Amino acid sequence: MNPSALSPDQLALQARARELAAGPVAARAAEVDRTEQYPWDNVELLKDAKLVGMTIPTQYGGQGKNWLDAVLAIEALSSACAVTGRIAVETNMGAISAVMAYGSEEQKKMAADMVLAGDKPAICITEPDAGSDANGMTTRADKKGNRYVLNGRKHWITGGGVSRLHLIFAKVYDEKGTFEGIGGFLAIRDETKGLKITKREPTMGLRGIPEAVIDLEDMDVPPSALVIPPRGLKKGFADLMTAYNSQRVGAATVALGIAEGAYRLALDWSEKRHQFGRPINEFQGLQWKLADMSIKLAASRALVHNAARSGEGGFPDMLMAAQAKVFTSESAIQVVNDALQFFGARGYSRELPLERMARDVRMFTIGGGTAEVLRNVVAGALLKKKLPQTRDGWDKA
Repeated sequence: MNPSALSPDQLALQARARELAAGPVAARAAEVDRTEQYPWDNVELLKDAKLVGMTIPTQYGGQGKNWLDAVLAIEALSSACAVTGRIAVETNMGAISAVMAYGSEEQKKMAADMVLAGDKPAICITEPDAGSDANGMTTRADKKGNRYVLNGRKHWITGGGVSRLHLIFAKVYDEKGTFEGIGGFLAIRDETKGLKITKREPTMGLRGIPEAVIDLEDMDVPPSALVIPPRGLKKGFADLMTAYNSQRVGAATVALGIAEGAYRLALDWSEKRHQFGRPINEFQGLQWKLADMSIKLAASRALVHNAARSGEGGFPDMLMAAQAKVFTSESAIQVVNDALQFFGARGYSRELPLERMARDVRMFTIGGGTAEVLRNVVAGALLKKKLPQTRDGWDKA
Protein backbone atom coordinates (compact mmCIF):
# COMPACT_ATOMS: atom_id res chain seq x y z
CA MET A 1 0.00 0.00 0.00
CA ASN A 2 1.23 3.50 -0.81
CA PRO A 3 2.20 5.15 2.53
CA SER A 4 0.81 8.43 1.19
CA ALA A 5 -2.67 6.93 1.46
CA LEU A 6 -2.27 6.98 5.24
CA SER A 7 -2.87 10.07 7.36
CA PRO A 8 -0.04 11.63 9.40
CA ASP A 9 -1.61 10.18 12.57
CA GLN A 10 -1.73 6.72 11.00
CA LEU A 11 1.88 6.94 9.87
CA ALA A 12 2.87 7.94 13.41
CA LEU A 13 0.86 5.05 14.85
CA GLN A 14 2.48 2.61 12.42
CA ALA A 15 5.95 3.90 13.25
CA ARG A 16 5.28 3.57 16.99
CA ALA A 17 4.11 -0.03 16.58
CA ARG A 18 7.07 -0.90 14.33
CA GLU A 19 9.55 0.50 16.85
CA LEU A 20 7.94 -1.52 19.65
CA ALA A 21 7.92 -4.64 17.48
CA ALA A 22 11.57 -4.32 16.44
CA GLY A 23 12.69 -3.74 20.03
CA PRO A 24 11.27 -5.47 23.12
CA VAL A 25 8.59 -7.50 21.31
CA ALA A 26 11.07 -9.15 18.93
CA ALA A 27 13.52 -9.74 21.79
CA ARG A 28 10.91 -11.77 23.71
CA ALA A 29 9.25 -13.65 20.85
CA ALA A 30 11.35 -16.83 20.96
CA GLU A 31 11.06 -17.07 24.75
CA VAL A 32 7.27 -16.68 24.61
CA ASP A 33 7.16 -19.57 22.14
CA ARG A 34 9.61 -21.75 24.10
CA THR A 35 8.04 -21.28 27.52
CA GLU A 36 4.43 -21.20 26.24
CA GLN A 37 3.77 -18.47 28.77
CA TYR A 38 1.37 -15.61 28.11
CA PRO A 39 3.45 -12.42 27.64
CA TRP A 40 2.00 -10.19 30.34
CA ASP A 41 5.04 -7.92 30.04
CA ASN A 42 4.17 -7.32 26.38
CA VAL A 43 0.61 -6.50 27.42
CA GLU A 44 2.01 -3.75 29.62
CA LEU A 45 4.05 -2.47 26.67
CA LEU A 46 0.91 -2.39 24.51
CA LYS A 47 -0.96 -0.52 27.22
CA ASP A 48 1.82 2.04 27.57
CA ALA A 49 1.87 2.51 23.79
CA LYS A 50 -1.94 2.84 23.75
CA LEU A 51 -2.32 -0.09 21.38
CA VAL A 52 -5.08 -1.85 23.35
CA GLY A 53 -8.64 -0.59 23.28
CA MET A 54 -7.87 1.71 20.36
CA THR A 55 -11.27 1.10 18.79
CA ILE A 56 -13.19 1.65 22.04
CA PRO A 57 -15.13 4.95 21.82
CA THR A 58 -13.64 7.89 23.72
CA GLN A 59 -16.63 8.13 26.09
CA TYR A 60 -15.63 4.75 27.49
CA GLY A 61 -11.94 5.63 27.82
CA GLY A 62 -10.74 4.43 24.42
CA GLN A 63 -9.35 6.35 21.47
CA GLY A 64 -12.21 5.93 19.02
CA LYS A 65 -9.85 4.78 16.27
CA ASN A 66 -11.01 2.92 13.18
CA TRP A 67 -10.32 -0.61 11.99
CA LEU A 68 -7.48 0.46 9.70
CA ASP A 69 -5.71 2.12 12.61
CA ALA A 70 -5.89 -1.17 14.51
CA VAL A 71 -4.73 -3.12 11.44
CA LEU A 72 -1.61 -0.96 11.07
CA ALA A 73 -0.57 -1.71 14.65
CA ILE A 74 -1.42 -5.43 14.44
CA GLU A 75 0.51 -5.90 11.20
CA ALA A 76 3.63 -4.28 12.65
CA LEU A 77 3.52 -6.25 15.91
CA SER A 78 2.85 -9.57 14.18
CA SER A 79 5.96 -9.23 12.02
CA ALA A 80 7.97 -9.80 15.20
CA CYS A 81 5.65 -11.83 17.45
CA ALA A 82 2.36 -13.34 16.29
CA VAL A 83 1.18 -13.88 19.87
CA THR A 84 1.53 -10.18 20.63
CA GLY A 85 -0.20 -9.33 17.36
CA ARG A 86 -3.06 -11.62 18.26
CA ILE A 87 -3.42 -9.95 21.65
CA ALA A 88 -3.70 -6.64 19.81
CA VAL A 89 -6.46 -8.13 17.63
CA GLU A 90 -8.54 -9.30 20.54
CA THR A 91 -8.19 -6.14 22.58
CA ASN A 92 -9.48 -4.10 19.63
CA MET A 93 -11.75 -6.44 17.65
CA GLY A 94 -13.99 -9.48 18.06
CA ALA A 95 -15.67 -9.80 21.46
CA ILE A 96 -14.94 -6.26 22.59
CA SER A 97 -16.28 -4.80 19.34
CA ALA A 98 -19.48 -6.85 19.69
CA VAL A 99 -20.04 -5.59 23.22
CA MET A 100 -19.32 -1.99 22.27
CA ALA A 101 -21.80 -2.23 19.38
CA TYR A 102 -24.64 -4.13 21.02
CA GLY A 103 -24.11 -4.12 24.78
CA SER A 104 -25.97 -2.14 27.41
CA GLU A 105 -24.30 0.90 28.96
CA GLU A 106 -23.34 -1.20 31.97
CA GLN A 107 -21.87 -3.92 29.74
CA LYS A 108 -19.93 -1.43 27.65
CA LYS A 109 -18.39 0.27 30.67
CA MET A 110 -17.42 -3.03 32.26
CA ALA A 111 -15.90 -4.46 29.08
CA ALA A 112 -14.04 -1.25 28.20
CA ASP A 113 -12.54 -0.96 31.69
CA MET A 114 -11.34 -4.56 31.62
CA VAL A 115 -9.76 -4.31 28.17
CA LEU A 116 -8.07 -0.99 28.89
CA ALA A 117 -6.64 -2.58 32.03
CA GLY A 118 -5.04 -5.27 29.83
CA ASP A 119 -7.59 -8.07 29.66
CA LYS A 120 -7.94 -9.96 26.38
CA PRO A 121 -11.62 -11.01 26.13
CA ALA A 122 -12.38 -14.57 25.05
CA ILE A 123 -15.11 -15.21 22.49
CA CYS A 124 -16.64 -18.63 23.15
CA ILE A 125 -18.43 -20.11 20.13
CA THR A 126 -16.67 -23.33 19.11
CA GLU A 127 -17.63 -26.65 20.70
CA PRO A 128 -16.21 -30.18 20.34
CA ASP A 129 -18.94 -31.06 17.80
CA ALA A 130 -19.74 -27.56 16.53
CA GLY A 131 -16.85 -25.80 14.86
CA SER A 132 -17.63 -24.53 11.37
CA ASP A 133 -21.27 -25.42 12.04
CA ALA A 134 -21.76 -22.85 14.80
CA ASN A 135 -25.53 -23.24 14.66
CA GLY A 136 -25.03 -26.84 15.76
CA MET A 137 -23.88 -25.76 19.21
CA THR A 138 -25.50 -27.60 22.12
CA THR A 139 -24.61 -25.23 24.96
CA ARG A 140 -27.90 -23.98 26.34
CA ALA A 141 -29.05 -21.16 28.57
CA ASP A 142 -32.30 -21.97 30.40
CA LYS A 143 -34.35 -19.19 31.94
CA LYS A 144 -35.10 -20.05 35.54
CA GLY A 145 -36.93 -17.32 37.38
CA ASN A 146 -34.88 -14.14 37.09
CA ARG A 147 -31.67 -15.99 36.14
CA TYR A 148 -30.16 -17.87 33.22
CA VAL A 149 -28.44 -21.19 33.86
CA LEU A 150 -25.86 -22.28 31.26
CA ASN A 151 -24.58 -25.78 30.65
CA GLY A 152 -22.26 -27.02 27.92
CA ARG A 153 -18.67 -27.26 26.74
CA LYS A 154 -16.66 -24.83 24.64
CA HIS A 155 -13.46 -25.88 22.88
CA TRP A 156 -10.50 -24.11 21.28
CA ILE A 157 -11.20 -20.94 23.24
CA THR A 158 -8.31 -18.56 22.67
CA GLY A 159 -7.13 -17.09 25.93
CA GLY A 160 -8.87 -19.62 28.14
CA GLY A 161 -7.14 -19.44 31.50
CA VAL A 162 -5.72 -15.93 31.02
CA SER A 163 -8.79 -14.05 29.78
CA ARG A 164 -11.12 -12.74 32.46
CA LEU A 165 -14.02 -11.49 30.31
CA HIS A 166 -15.82 -14.15 28.26
CA LEU A 167 -18.54 -13.69 25.66
CA ILE A 168 -20.25 -17.10 25.67
CA PHE A 169 -22.69 -18.12 22.96
CA ALA A 170 -25.55 -20.43 23.87
CA LYS A 171 -28.99 -21.46 22.68
CA VAL A 172 -31.52 -19.61 24.81
CA TYR A 173 -34.71 -21.21 26.13
CA ASP A 174 -37.53 -19.57 28.07
CA GLU A 175 -39.04 -20.98 31.26
CA LYS A 176 -41.33 -23.24 29.24
CA GLY A 177 -38.40 -24.70 27.30
CA THR A 178 -39.19 -22.81 24.09
CA PHE A 179 -36.17 -21.97 21.94
CA GLU A 180 -35.73 -18.20 21.59
CA GLY A 181 -32.50 -17.91 19.59
CA ILE A 182 -28.75 -17.86 20.14
CA GLY A 183 -27.42 -15.24 22.51
CA GLY A 184 -24.10 -14.10 23.93
CA PHE A 185 -23.61 -13.98 27.69
CA LEU A 186 -20.89 -12.07 29.51
CA ALA A 187 -19.10 -13.95 32.28
CA ILE A 188 -15.94 -13.28 34.28
CA ARG A 189 -13.43 -15.96 35.15
CA ASP A 190 -13.03 -16.47 38.91
CA GLU A 191 -16.16 -14.42 39.56
CA THR A 192 -18.92 -16.20 37.64
CA LYS A 193 -19.60 -19.52 39.34
CA GLY A 194 -19.81 -22.52 37.03
CA LEU A 195 -17.26 -21.21 34.49
CA LYS A 196 -14.39 -23.71 34.55
CA ILE A 197 -11.18 -23.88 32.51
CA THR A 198 -10.66 -27.64 32.30
CA LYS A 199 -7.89 -28.23 29.77
CA ARG A 200 -5.21 -26.44 27.78
CA GLU A 201 -4.59 -27.86 24.31
CA PRO A 202 -0.96 -28.40 23.24
CA THR A 203 -0.66 -26.46 20.00
CA MET A 204 1.66 -26.43 17.01
CA GLY A 205 2.16 -22.66 17.04
CA LEU A 206 1.07 -19.45 18.77
CA ARG A 207 2.16 -21.23 21.93
CA GLY A 208 2.20 -18.16 24.15
CA ILE A 209 -1.57 -17.82 24.06
CA PRO A 210 -3.59 -20.75 25.42
CA GLU A 211 -6.29 -22.63 23.56
CA ALA A 212 -8.59 -24.13 26.16
CA VAL A 213 -11.59 -26.27 26.91
CA ILE A 214 -14.17 -24.43 29.00
CA ASP A 215 -16.94 -26.26 30.84
CA LEU A 216 -20.11 -24.50 31.89
CA GLU A 217 -21.65 -26.35 34.82
CA ASP A 218 -24.88 -24.69 35.97
CA MET A 219 -23.27 -21.33 35.31
CA ASP A 220 -25.70 -18.88 36.84
CA VAL A 221 -25.98 -15.32 35.45
CA PRO A 222 -28.60 -12.54 35.58
CA PRO A 223 -30.47 -11.35 32.47
CA SER A 224 -28.20 -8.29 32.49
CA ALA A 225 -25.37 -10.59 31.34
CA LEU A 226 -27.11 -11.24 28.02
CA VAL A 227 -25.97 -9.07 25.10
CA ILE A 228 -29.09 -8.37 23.04
CA PRO A 229 -28.71 -6.65 19.64
CA PRO A 230 -31.56 -4.33 18.58
CA ARG A 231 -33.21 -7.01 16.43
CA GLY A 232 -33.55 -9.31 19.43
CA LEU A 233 -32.52 -12.91 20.00
CA LYS A 234 -34.02 -14.30 16.79
CA LYS A 235 -31.63 -12.19 14.71
CA GLY A 236 -29.11 -11.64 17.49
CA PHE A 237 -26.64 -14.35 16.51
CA ALA A 238 -26.43 -13.00 12.96
CA ASP A 239 -25.83 -9.49 14.32
CA LEU A 240 -23.18 -10.66 16.76
CA MET A 241 -21.47 -12.63 14.00
CA THR A 242 -21.40 -9.46 11.89
CA ALA A 243 -19.17 -8.06 14.62
CA TYR A 244 -16.96 -11.10 14.02
CA ASN A 245 -16.05 -9.68 10.61
CA SER A 246 -13.63 -7.41 12.44
CA GLN A 247 -12.03 -10.46 14.05
CA ARG A 248 -11.56 -12.03 10.61
CA VAL A 249 -9.84 -8.91 9.35
CA GLY A 250 -7.66 -9.00 12.44
CA ALA A 251 -6.74 -12.66 11.90
CA ALA A 252 -5.83 -11.91 8.28
CA THR A 253 -3.66 -9.05 9.51
CA VAL A 254 -1.68 -11.28 11.87
CA ALA A 255 -0.99 -13.66 8.96
CA LEU A 256 0.05 -10.71 6.82
CA GLY A 257 2.40 -9.44 9.53
CA ILE A 258 4.05 -12.84 9.98
CA ALA A 259 4.58 -13.12 6.22
CA GLU A 260 5.97 -9.59 6.02
CA GLY A 261 8.47 -10.34 8.79
CA ALA A 262 9.58 -13.56 7.09
CA TYR A 263 9.93 -11.84 3.72
CA ARG A 264 12.11 -9.09 5.18
CA LEU A 265 14.41 -11.68 6.73
CA ALA A 266 14.72 -13.51 3.41
CA LEU A 267 15.31 -10.30 1.44
CA ASP A 268 18.13 -9.24 3.78
CA TRP A 269 19.67 -12.73 3.83
CA SER A 270 19.61 -12.96 0.04
CA GLU A 271 22.19 -10.15 -0.08
CA LYS A 272 24.34 -11.42 2.79
CA ARG A 273 24.45 -15.08 1.82
CA HIS A 274 27.00 -16.01 -0.86
CA GLN A 275 27.22 -19.27 -2.80
CA PHE A 276 29.27 -20.07 -5.89
CA GLY A 277 31.13 -16.82 -5.36
CA ARG A 278 28.18 -14.42 -5.47
CA PRO A 279 25.10 -13.30 -3.47
CA ILE A 280 22.25 -15.75 -3.78
CA ASN A 281 19.92 -13.00 -4.99
CA GLU A 282 21.84 -12.99 -8.27
CA PHE A 283 20.27 -16.34 -9.11
CA GLN A 284 17.11 -15.89 -11.17
CA GLY A 285 15.24 -18.69 -9.39
CA LEU A 286 15.52 -16.83 -6.08
CA GLN A 287 14.80 -13.48 -7.71
CA TRP A 288 11.50 -14.90 -8.90
CA LYS A 289 10.75 -16.21 -5.42
CA LEU A 290 11.29 -12.73 -3.99
CA ALA A 291 9.11 -11.24 -6.71
CA ASP A 292 6.28 -13.68 -6.03
CA MET A 293 6.52 -13.09 -2.29
CA SER A 294 6.30 -9.32 -2.71
CA ILE A 295 3.32 -9.69 -5.06
CA LYS A 296 1.45 -11.88 -2.58
CA LEU A 297 2.17 -9.41 0.21
CA ALA A 298 1.03 -6.41 -1.82
CA ALA A 299 -2.20 -8.13 -2.84
CA SER A 300 -2.86 -9.33 0.71
CA ARG A 301 -2.24 -5.89 2.18
CA ALA A 302 -4.62 -4.29 -0.32
CA LEU A 303 -7.37 -6.80 0.53
CA VAL A 304 -6.88 -6.42 4.28
CA HIS A 305 -6.72 -2.63 4.26
CA ASN A 306 -9.72 -2.32 1.97
CA ALA A 307 -11.72 -4.70 4.16
CA ALA A 308 -10.79 -2.60 7.19
CA ARG A 309 -11.83 0.59 5.42
CA SER A 310 -15.18 -0.96 4.48
CA GLY A 311 -16.14 -0.92 8.17
CA GLU A 312 -16.14 2.84 8.51
CA GLY A 313 -19.02 3.65 10.84
CA GLY A 314 -19.85 -0.03 11.42
CA PHE A 315 -18.27 -3.43 10.89
CA PRO A 316 -16.18 -4.59 7.91
CA ASP A 317 -18.10 -5.93 4.94
CA MET A 318 -18.67 -9.68 5.22
CA LEU A 319 -17.59 -10.46 1.65
CA MET A 320 -14.47 -8.30 1.81
CA ALA A 321 -13.48 -9.69 5.21
CA ALA A 322 -13.88 -13.27 3.99
CA GLN A 323 -11.94 -12.61 0.77
CA ALA A 324 -9.13 -10.95 2.71
CA LYS A 325 -8.85 -13.77 5.23
CA VAL A 326 -8.87 -16.59 2.66
CA PHE A 327 -6.33 -15.04 0.32
CA THR A 328 -4.04 -13.61 2.99
CA SER A 329 -3.93 -16.69 5.20
CA GLU A 330 -3.12 -19.01 2.30
CA SER A 331 -0.62 -16.61 0.71
CA ALA A 332 1.11 -16.05 4.06
CA ILE A 333 1.80 -19.78 4.43
CA GLN A 334 3.44 -19.78 0.99
CA VAL A 335 5.49 -16.66 1.70
CA VAL A 336 6.78 -17.97 5.03
CA ASN A 337 7.67 -21.35 3.52
CA ASP A 338 9.57 -19.68 0.70
CA ALA A 339 11.36 -17.38 3.14
CA LEU A 340 12.44 -20.36 5.23
CA GLN A 341 13.80 -22.01 2.06
CA PHE A 342 16.17 -19.08 1.52
CA PHE A 343 17.98 -20.03 4.72
CA GLY A 344 18.25 -23.73 3.96
CA ALA A 345 19.09 -25.75 7.07
CA ARG A 346 19.44 -22.51 9.07
CA GLY A 347 15.76 -21.78 8.43
CA TYR A 348 14.83 -25.18 9.84
CA SER A 349 16.77 -24.45 13.02
CA ARG A 350 15.16 -23.07 16.15
CA GLU A 351 18.01 -20.56 16.32
CA LEU A 352 16.14 -18.45 13.77
CA PRO A 353 12.48 -17.30 13.88
CA LEU A 354 11.48 -18.82 10.53
CA GLU A 355 10.44 -22.21 11.91
CA ARG A 356 8.32 -20.46 14.58
CA MET A 357 6.74 -18.26 11.94
CA ALA A 358 5.92 -21.35 9.85
CA ARG A 359 4.15 -22.92 12.82
CA ASP A 360 2.37 -19.73 13.85
CA VAL A 361 1.06 -18.81 10.40
CA ARG A 362 -0.52 -22.22 9.87
CA MET A 363 -3.36 -21.39 12.26
CA PHE A 364 -4.92 -18.71 10.11
CA THR A 365 -6.51 -20.90 7.46
CA ILE A 366 -8.33 -22.57 10.37
CA GLY A 367 -9.17 -20.22 13.26
CA GLY A 368 -11.83 -17.55 12.84
CA GLY A 369 -13.48 -19.39 9.98
CA THR A 370 -11.75 -22.04 7.90
CA ALA A 371 -10.69 -21.20 4.36
CA GLU A 372 -13.24 -23.72 3.08
CA VAL A 373 -16.19 -22.27 4.99
CA LEU A 374 -15.20 -18.72 4.07
CA ARG A 375 -15.17 -19.73 0.41
CA ASN A 376 -18.81 -20.71 0.93
CA VAL A 377 -19.41 -17.26 2.43
CA VAL A 378 -17.83 -15.63 -0.61
CA ALA A 379 -19.78 -17.80 -3.06
CA GLY A 380 -23.05 -17.16 -1.23
CA ALA A 381 -22.46 -13.41 -1.39
CA LEU A 382 -21.64 -13.56 -5.10
CA LEU A 383 -24.67 -15.72 -5.93
CA LYS A 384 -26.91 -13.80 -3.51
CA LYS A 385 -28.30 -16.99 -2.00
CA LYS A 386 -27.87 -19.18 1.04
CA LEU A 387 -25.71 -22.23 0.44
CA PRO A 388 -26.85 -24.70 3.11
CA GLN A 389 -24.39 -27.45 3.94
CA THR A 390 -26.85 -29.83 5.64
CA ARG A 391 -28.36 -32.67 3.66
CA ASP A 392 -31.84 -31.51 4.59
CA GLY A 393 -31.00 -28.02 3.40
CA TRP A 394 -29.91 -29.27 0.01
CA ASP A 395 -32.95 -31.52 -0.27
CA LYS A 396 -35.22 -28.55 0.36
CA ALA A 397 -33.24 -26.43 -2.07
